[in-house]
Amino acid sequence: MPEPAICLLPLGPVSGEILTSVAAAVGQAFEQPVRTLPPRDLPLSCYDTHRDQYFSTGLLKKILKWSPRDALKVLGITPVDLFIPIMKYLFGEAQVSGKGAIISLFRLRPEFYGLDPDRELYFERIAKEAVHELGHTFGLTHCRDPLCVMNSSCLIGETDCKGTDLCNTCQELFRWTQKKGVKS
Repeated sequence: MPEPAICLLPLGPVSGEILTSVAAAVGQAFEQPVRTLPPRDLPLSCYDTHRDQYFSTGLLKKILKWSPRDALKVLGITPVDLFIPIMKYLFGEAQVSGKGAIISLFRLRPEFYGLDPDRELYFERIAKEAVHELGHTFGLTHCRDPLCVMNSSCLIGETDCKGTDLCNTCQELFRWTQKKGVKS
């Protein structure tokens, strides 16, 4: 049986280059092995025809159902737009101190905002969202440090302003929960 790892689960078409980049970012941030699972098709049961978006919480439930037993955490990565009923869109969603998280690539592309393609910016945004949502699964909540990757971001400008790393306080909290064996 493979050692417990953070598992990446592509939901729909996600490039190998993106998966490799996310694996490097989350592996470094959480000092855990990372492996990529075979891609899954997006379940039509989570698609809302009126909104032309996918229900994030429904996808998160599917991710948990599809995750291997030995997965430390599982991060769904999808190219589609996500929502929850009280918000117009989400960059991602996670279970705080749980096992699952999901991120959407849809609104992270500079082209979505009428800008020229910028691969470096796009991949940086993806890494920030992946680390942020997985941070929640490890028990981290939103941080007040505007440069910390755990700082909340509902708008893309907020994502761009924060850093790619956990601040010292969040790093310490993460390490403390891992040492203490706090369920995460």
